[in-house]
Amino acid sequence: MAYFAWADDMVIDGGPIDADHRLLVELVNELHTATSEGQGRAVVETILHRVIVSTQEHLRNEEHIMAQMGFPDLDNHKIGHQHFMDQLWSLEKKLQAGSITVAAQLSSVLRDWLSLHIRRNDKELLRFQRRQAREQARKSAAARVAGSSTAAIARHAPAVPALSAAQPPALPASKPRG
Repeated sequence: MAYFAWADDMVIDGGPIDADHRLLVELVNELHTATSEGQGRAVVETILHRVIVSTQEHLRNEEHIMAQMGFPDLDNHKIGHQHFMDQLWSLEKKLQAGSITVAAQLSSVLRDWLSLHIRRNDKELLRFQRRQAREQARKSAAARVAGSSTAAIARHAPAVPALSAAQPPALPASKPRG
């Protein structure tokens, strides 16, 4: 059984964000398996490096997507991302200093952060995206209704001859006085 299982309630976009999250879930499970087999120290440096590189790229992409969408809570999201990266870099420093607990700490930090961040913070993006889609659908429906009302009015209105800008309309001839 996996240490940390991907679940349906973690789906954000069915695309690049989820693919990145799934990779991080795979890495935490790979690390946990190695640790369980007594190989944590042997693989932690490689996995930590992969986690840091993958996470930096993921967070950069996620923030870019949020900026493009006009996500209103982007600044707070960035603060959370920075905090997580600080945790990873702190673990990297501990590892370089010879700490033997980094593998277990990294497993725990990744599992907890992924679970909470995806299910709370990234779900905000999903809710925002859904609100935007509903608003766009509402506007499109209103435009269709307005367009069909205008067309219906035009079908029932009497025909009015078009005026040419080059030639003013002819005025009725005046009767001679006499």
